Amino acid sequence: MMTTSTPAWFEIPTTDLDRARRFWGAVTQTELKSEQMGPMKMAIFPHAHQQSSGALVEMQGYEPAMAGSIVYLEVDDLQAALARASDAGGETLLPVTALPNGDGFFAQLRDSEGNRVGLFAKRVDAT
Repeated sequence: MMTTSTPAWFEIPTTDLDRARRFWGAVTQTELKSEQMGPMKMAIFPHAHQQSSGALVEMQGYEPAMAGSIVYLEVDDLQAALARASDAGGETLLPVTALPNGDGFFAQLRDSEGNRVGLFAKRVDAT
């Protein structure tokens, strides 16, 4: 059996799920789907069937953080996503940075909940 390092799921902690859903909906220009599993309230990022994805999660013991693992979300237009994040109350922490060998670009931001989250795009400007 072959093991891969492809992420299967991620969770971004929130203290106010509705606020976080509005923030990430604005940044990604998508609608996140509400789910509840016992005490865990979630807003799930859209994805194709059997494709890796993740969710915003509000539950006791889930604490937003600036330190620790960093999740990177892929967007079409990195500059536009950072502008939408700023308009929604986020802050750019690491500006657009090119990866070596033309492999794309990334940036990091502080979201509405106080998490450090990364954004990735194959191109800076999708036009």
